[in-house]
Amino acid sequence: MSLEGKHIGFGITGSHCTYSQVVPEVEKLVEAGCEVTAFVTYSVRQTVTRFGSGEDWVGKVEAITGNEVVDSIVKAEPYGPRKPLDCMIIAPLTGNSLSKFANAQTDSPVLMAAKATLRNGRPVVLGISTNDGLGLNLQNIAKLIVTKNIYFIPFGQDDPVHKPNSLVGRMDAMMETVESAVLGKQLQPILVDKTKQD
Repeated sequence: MSLEGKHIGFGITGSHCTYSQVVPEVEKLVEAGCEVTAFVTYSVRQTVTRFGSGEDWVGKVEAITGNEVVDSIVKAEPYGPRKPLDCMIIAPLTGNSLSKFANAQTDSPVLMAAKATLRNGRPVVLGISTNDGLGLNLQNIAKLIVTKNIYFIPFGQDDPVHKPNSLVGRMDAMMETVESAVLGKQLQPILVDKTKQD
């Protein structure tokens, strides 16, 4: 299915080690003819880690999309009633934001845009990246995976020996997941062997 002309929201949360995997996927969406608006949590812009400066990552996304990043709840609110998105992606989705989303806590621009998209009956695609996906956050994944209009980028354990509870989405399957989600279908298989992907 073509995504040309679709308005896609792209939410980025604080899994800094995963940015290098998701930013190329933003570029693919733009190349496919999508209008992409990026949303970031507060920690994304303000944090400097060994994976780079948040400001630098935000700058890269803005350069790719040609749009200013939405970095406040006030700026995100219009994407419900006045600027509806055809699909909202959150990738990477940390365990912290995953937990909040599953429990209806809307305290960031990313979660505000996701809530607005669900309210409009449009798909929300989740690309998880959490060290406790098979720990305390497993119950939140279970809540979301059975929720109408929520779809997951196929995911699996990225390091079963050293981090047995860690789950990460196969971010290179993002485009295919979005194409399926827009048609109301979950891309299968949803559980993959991440150790053979990376």
